[in-house]
Order: sequence, then structure tokens, then C-alpha cells
Amino acid sequence: MARAEDNSFLGSGMKFPPQANKATGRFAVSSGAQSVKESVYLILMTSVGERRLLPEFGSSLARYAFMDMTLTNLSMLRNDVMDIILSQESRISDVEVAADAESRDDCVVISIAYRIAETNAVDNLVFPFYLKSTSEEADV
Repeated sequence: MARAEDNSFLGSGMKFPPQANKATGRFAVSSGAQSVKESVYLILMTSVGERRLLPEFGSSLARYAFMDMTLTNLSMLRNDVMDIILSQESRISDVEVAADAESRDDCVVISIAYRIAETNAVDNLVFPFYLKSTSEEADV
């Protein structure tokens, strides 16, 4: 079997979010490209310092939650997401990030396209990043 067809090098692990396999009662696992996609999502959802044994793991996206999404801040957000993913997920390359704050109120839609390094397969992930609105801030 050719290496390009064998995705075992991409690894497998517990599915995120955690789920039980209904047939076996064990934790469900993901592998291949799905494992890579879940890893990228997990990196973005985890705040740096949240994991005690991996203090550098995760992102600092939470700092953007109360910012106005100006072109400058959107550009900084795109660059941060690209740098975070490239530094923490070694199975991918050629990351392209687009951020759109215009399509929905209180949400920045982050579109991430990447290439799985070993197979050259292109994949993507759409990550909705919800912002706290100013009216909710006043209520707190």
C-alpha cells in the first residue's frame, strides 16, 4: 500500500468533543484528517495556560473578545491564528486564514484552509468566534 493512502501516520486519539461509542461504551476515537481538524479546533478553543502540563498549548483568542473588530484587529487576529496553528500542529502546512466580522453581529467567522503535510490533501475548518456585545458588558 502506498504511503499516501495510509493515513496511520496522522495518528488517532479521543474524539473531540468527547463522545461514547454506542456499540462498545468506550470513548469514540478519530483518526486521519478528522483527527487533524479536531486538533486545530482544540488548539483554538484552549486558552494558553489552561493545561497545567502543557502551559504553552492553546491560543490567546480570548483577548479579542472585547475588541472592536476593526481592519487592524482582524488582521492581528488572522496572523495570530495562523502563527498559533503552524507552531502547535506539525501535521499541517500552508495555512491560510480569513476573518469576516461583517456577516454576523457579535461573531467573527474565521475560515482556516490548510494542507495536510504528508498527503498534500487540502482541508478546511470554519471557526465561529463569538464576541461579547457592548449591551451585555453593561449588564455585568
